[in-house]
Amino acid sequence: MTRNQQSDQRTQRVKKILEALERQYPEAPLELKYSNAFELLIAVLLSAQTTDKRVNEVTRQLFQKYRTPEDFLRVPLETLEQELRPTGYYRKKAQAVRAVSQMLVERFGGQVPRSIDQLVQLPGVGRKTAAMVLGNAYRINEGIAVDTHVQRVAQRLQLTDKKTPEKIEQDLMALVPREKWTWFSNALILHGRYVCQARKPRCEDCVLEPWCPYPDKNL
Repeated sequence: MTRNQQSDQRTQRVKKILEALERQYPEAPLELKYSNAFELLIAVLLSAQTTDKRVNEVTRQLFQKYRTPEDFLRVPLETLEQELRPTGYYRKKAQAVRAVSQMLVERFGGQVPRSIDQLVQLPGVGRKTAAMVLGNAYRINEGIAVDTHVQRVAQRLQLTDKKTPEKIEQDLMALVPREKWTWFSNALILHGRYVCQARKPRCEDCVLEPWCPYPDKNL
C-alpha cells in the first residue's frame, strides 16, 4: 500500500469515527453546570481528582454566593476552604481559585479572556482547561481539551501514538475539523467516562468498535 493510499484510508476511518460519534453524542454537553465563562473556569479547577457530580453539588450553592472574582477574593480563605472541602484537596483548590481570581482582577479587568494564550497565563490553567472554557463558554475553538478520557480513547482508536497531552492535542487537531474541536473533546470525554472505560471498556456497546483496533491490542 502506498503512502497516499494509507493516508486516504486513515482519512476515511477518521470520518467514520466522527460520524458514529455524532450519531451517539449529537450535542455532547459538558456535565459540569455553569452559567458563564467564570463559573466554568472555577468548576473545571474544582473538578481535579473528583467527579463532575460532586463539583456540581458544591457549585450549586457556591455560585449563588460568589458570582465574580472579586467575591472570591473577599471571602476569608478558611471559609472558602471549608466550602470546597467536599471536592477534595480543598486547601490547594481554594488557593488556586483565589490566585486565578486575583489575576483576573489585576490583569483582565475581572473578565475571563477569550484567547488560549491569555488563559494559560492564569495560575494553574493549562491548555486543557483553557480549551474547555473557550469552546464551551465562548464557542471559540482554539484547541482540544485532552483529559485522561480523551487521551485513553484517542490512543485506543490509534488516532495518536503520542504520550503527552500537548502532542496528543496536536495530532487530534490535525485530524478533526476545527469547528468540531470542542464537540469532539466533549464527546470523547463522555465516551471514555461511560463506554471506553479504563479498567473494563464496554466494547460490546461501543459505536466505534468497527473502526477500533483495541480488541486486538493490549492498550
